[in-house]
Amino acid sequence: MALVEEYVYRAIDAAGGGVVKGTIEAASDGAVAAKLRAQGLTPLEVTLASKTGLNQEISIPGFEKRVKVATLAVFAKQMAGLINAGLPLMRTLSILIEQAEDKKLQRALIGVQSAVESGASFSTALSNYPDVFPPLLVSMVRVGETGGFLGQSLATIAETYQNEAELQAKIKSATTYPIIVFSIAIIGVIAMVTFVVPVFKGMFENLGSELPLPTQILVTLSNNMIWILPVMIVLAIAGWLWWVRNRRNDSVRKAVDPIKLKLPVFGPLATKIAVARFTRGLSMMLHAGVPLVQALSIVGAASNNYKVEQAVRDIQESVKQGRSFAAPLAKAEVFPPMVAQMAAVGEESGTLADMLASIADFYENEVETATDQLTSAIEPILIVGIGIIIGGMVVSLYMPIFSIYGELGQQGQ
Repeated sequence: MALVEEYVYRAIDAAGGGVVKGTIEAASDGAVAAKLRAQGLTPLEVTLASKTGLNQEISIPGFEKRVKVATLAVFAKQMAGLINAGLPLMRTLSILIEQAEDKKLQRALIGVQSAVESGASFSTALSNYPDVFPPLLVSMVRVGETGGFLGQSLATIAETYQNEAELQAKIKSATTYPIIVFSIAIIGVIAMVTFVVPVFKGMFENLGSELPLPTQILVTLSNNMIWILPVMIVLAIAGWLWWVRNRRNDSVRKAVDPIKLKLPVFGPLATKIAVARFTRGLSMMLHAGVPLVQALSIVGAASNNYKVEQAVRDIQESVKQGRSFAAPLAKAEVFPPMVAQMAAVGEESGTLADMLASIADFYENEVETATDQLTSAIEPILIVGIGIIIGGMVVSLYMPIFSIYGELGQQGQ
């Protein structure tokens, strides 16, 4: 794989005759010279840019910023328009490199352009950057490249990734509010234990009587917050860093992903999302003429759930052995019965790709409805839950005072 580096150059401008300086990204100094000549510049000096000190890019394994799905959708849409307009591939790549706002995508496109200049096919050049261009995109480009309909394939990819971006936006919208409210509740509880309970502590000491158990727990927590709070912060940061670093490991996904599908509120939503992604990707691949076995190996990972991927592997093995596509789909617990029944109808009638597209449309609409309902349903649940927690703490603080008034009332009688 060609490694893209940043180079500093000095060159003569053929139009103005002056010396110009600048930086450019390419796979080699020879590629830099070729790019400069294409721009009407005569290179005088080309050197590798310094990557030390303040110019050094810090990259921690597992924490690299990924190219967003929405960015890939825009890239595919722009490229489809340029290709369909009749522009050559190299010119198209040059335009996209200039327009790319995502630096990681821009560097990858520079490497792709360099590889194509060296004689590699476009799809092969894209496959050199798996952390930028997903297998689904690369496979669709390869199919379009081979069949002579690259622009159409890119347009299909753009539509698919646009749907995926909209789906992600809906999920984010539905989960942002609960996360914010839950975070505020945690901060409120910590603030009460740290600052409010000590105010009551001196009052409790003057009472002289034994404190109720809930009040004792609050006072004990308050007395130990000086070390509990730092430990909680350290554990939270360490847990988040570990999750970001290891969430894509198969061992972690094998344990966590099945739980996601069984959660009381979010489980059905996660199932619908996984089904929509799987059926949409598979439908797109089959419409493009990709063989079913090959398409299954590509779209399984697009579901973003380990349990779904395992089910897809079983389906793929069944198809390899000449058996039905729908039968193992029905046996997989993750797929609702309707999916297997519609797939069986499509398989029998020879319209599997169209039937999968219909399934994807249905579940994408279901996800949209579910996210709207989730936002409406979770708000009162959160309010009641927070009220119980805060109210319980307030009652616990006043329980000793209530006890004293009760004892005084009994003595007065």
